[in-house]
Amino acid sequence: MSNANQVQLTRREPTAAEFREMQQSAQFQELRSKFRSFTFPMSVLFFVWFIGYVLVATYMPDFMATKVFGNVNVGIVLGLLQFVTTFLITWIYIKFANKNIEPRAAAIREAMEG
Repeated sequence: MSNANQVQLTRREPTAAEFREMQQSAQFQELRSKFRSFTFPMSVLFFVWFIGYVLVATYMPDFMATKVFGNVNVGIVLGLLQFVTTFLITWIYIKFANKNIEPRAAAIREAMEG
């Protein structure tokens, strides 16, 4: 076994007071603000899109049954778009988090656990 494998990094355990202090810091507030600036609007947007789909499916069955091509109708297309948008939102969030959330969280973790 090499020396690199034998070295074990230990992190210190922050106290409850340190957690409360960090929670009040500008650094943490910035992290929370960045997180909320993405997740809240995206969640509302997706929820509205999903409720719209459910309402159209419930109250406009003839529209949902409209053939697009072959045996594929509007309902199937919109249903598949629900899945596509879920994966798209996930992909966008991962890119956003890697660029905006993770560096800030790592800095806070380093400050807390040193």
